[in-house]
Amino acid sequence: MFALQMGIFMKKIKIGILGFGTVGAGVVEGILKNGELMAQRTGIFPTIGKIADLDIKTDRGVKVDKALLTTDALSVIDDPEIDVIVELIGGVKVAKDFVLRALKNGKPVVTANKALLAEAGRELFEASAKSGAGIFFEASVGGGIPVLRALKDGLVGNQIKSMYGILNGTCNYILTRMEREGLDFDVVLADAQKLGYAETPPDLDIDGIDTAHKAVVLASLAYGAPVPMDAFTIEGIRGLSHREIEYAAELGYRIKLLAVIRNVDGAVEMRVEPSFVPEKHLLASVHDSYNAVFIEGDVVGNTLYYGRGAGRHPTASAVIGDIMEAASGKGGCSDWLLKNKPPSVRDAKDVSIRCYLRMSLKDQPDVMAQVAHVLGKNQVSIASIIQKEENAGGQVPVVFLTHKALEKNFVAAMEEIERLDVVDGKPVRMAIEDFE
Repeated sequence: MFALQMGIFMKKIKIGILGFGTVGAGVVEGILKNGELMAQRTGIFPTIGKIADLDIKTDRGVKVDKALLTTDALSVIDDPEIDVIVELIGGVKVAKDFVLRALKNGKPVVTANKALLAEAGRELFEASAKSGAGIFFEASVGGGIPVLRALKDGLVGNQIKSMYGILNGTCNYILTRMEREGLDFDVVLADAQKLGYAETPPDLDIDGIDTAHKAVVLASLAYGAPVPMDAFTIEGIRGLSHREIEYAAELGYRIKLLAVIRNVDGAVEMRVEPSFVPEKHLLASVHDSYNAVFIEGDVVGNTLYYGRGAGRHPTASAVIGDIMEAASGKGGCSDWLLKNKPPSVRDAKDVSIRCYLRMSLKDQPDVMAQVAHVLGKNQVSIASIIQKEENAGGQVPVVFLTHKALEKNFVAAMEEIERLDVVDGKPVRMAIEDFE
């Protein structure tokens, strides 16, 4: 009824969707449910033009006209009646070909594909700028959390000093259950796979790659130029011992897989790694599959963006927001991202951090002096030492908390410590973030 009443005052658009999986179905569901609401708010009435997927027979839980379904993605991209292309197939190679073709055809593209943006961002932005068709990607980071829009618009008057992100719901779910239930990593991972929280294989999540893809997108927007994937050092949570979870709690910390993007004297350090977060910090209270990004601007100060980081409806919400922005004629941010040179990236070995060190040491009088000597020789200063009771075999677990030191000094010290006769096995080292 609303559409008929407003017809002559309203712009109607047809949307072509590539990928009718979990998120694609959520987008269709949202548009069918709230299309008139969107038209009422924006003056643009969204309709589904075509949907392409290799599987058009499986029930997605949303009713659509079968005539809209096709297995031929190119027929959607090349259809002159389609106004906006939505890429939700995932992966890089095929998705990139589809997006480039759509942009060449002059059609704006909406995508949730963080891997595509992280690995081929510059090429896509250049194609977007050349064609004049925008590329929109709010859903690529943080699911339904509007953090990219905040960087583009709300924080446009700020130099971004730092960003700390919990960007992978699978890892956060695993870490939360390890802490709450006292379970080992492998047990929680297997359960997460059964429940659908983790992929099989889970490598992209637990090895930190998915977090790094999202961090690349964040850094690119924050500093106004495409940031290459290799700007980040990446370490995941694979095989994390429950012992670290317990010691972190005793020391007043929680372990989170963090993306750290921090501007220090004009050079940006970029890394992804499991880190000790003070239990009183806001990020320490982000549990289960939730995501959060903590951003410090030079004018606004500290801000936090929190919500569901994935899933059918949260991600679909972000995609729909981008569809409506694309339909309004806005050009995205391709020109903006190509005007600046990439930020100067601080060499990983010159990053200054505090660390948690755990070693299994022989129970003999001179052992602490040997370890302390190696740390001191490499300019790593000890803040505190905690010695646990003796284990079987005469080994004693000892935890060291350090003051800030350069990464290259830590690396040199740990290599030398591993060679000491008094050290059993490989020491554990993790970053401590104090958010100073």
